[in-house]
Amino acid sequence: MIVDLRGCGGDPGCAGVKQLRFAVGDVVVLSGLPGSGKSTLITQSVAALDEAGRTVKRVDSHEVRRRWEQRLPAWVPYAVYRPGVRIAHYLRLGRALRSGGSVVVHDCGSHGWVRRWAAWTRRNGSGRVHLVVLDVAPEHAAEGQVSRGRTVSRRAFVRHRHAIEQLLSRLESGRLPEGCASIVLLDRRSASGLHAIDFD
Repeated sequence: MIVDLRGCGGDPGCAGVKQLRFAVGDVVVLSGLPGSGKSTLITQSVAALDEAGRTVKRVDSHEVRRRWEQRLPAWVPYAVYRPGVRIAHYLRLGRALRSGGSVVVHDCGSHGWVRRWAAWTRRNGSGRVHLVVLDVAPEHAAEGQVSRGRTVSRRAFVRHRHAIEQLLSRLESGRLPEGCASIVLLDRRSASGLHAIDFD
């Protein structure tokens, strides 16, 4: 199932703009360009607890990077410790997926294996994987990077942009990525109107 909420932000007739609901134990993979607003959406919308009273695990690579930045001298460039941040992020993701609980994953969208990994951990019926894509114009995503004070290299941004364009093209043709039970497409307007991502 693909639900396209782009262009309907602020329209009271657009069902699902205010809240997205998933089952306890599901995994939500939130994808989009760097700077598109994924971390903001996770912070503002994801419930702290699911209906079973268990903590909803939020796996955001930016949180890991922030912790490393706080521990290291300011003069150390991110390129030096980026591999460590990535390893720490994926170790954290692995623990969250193995827990069997409700999980929200911050993902740039260029790594399809993350979605397949999540689906593999739910292969025994303990939950399903859902993909939420933030479709934001590249220039607006670049502005978002500047406003948060973290930019990616031009080369990396082009790579992410190409991957997201391919993903959106596939979704708009009605093809769901392997392992995904549903897709929700958002733009900046509909994302800003989203008040809650719940697991019940």
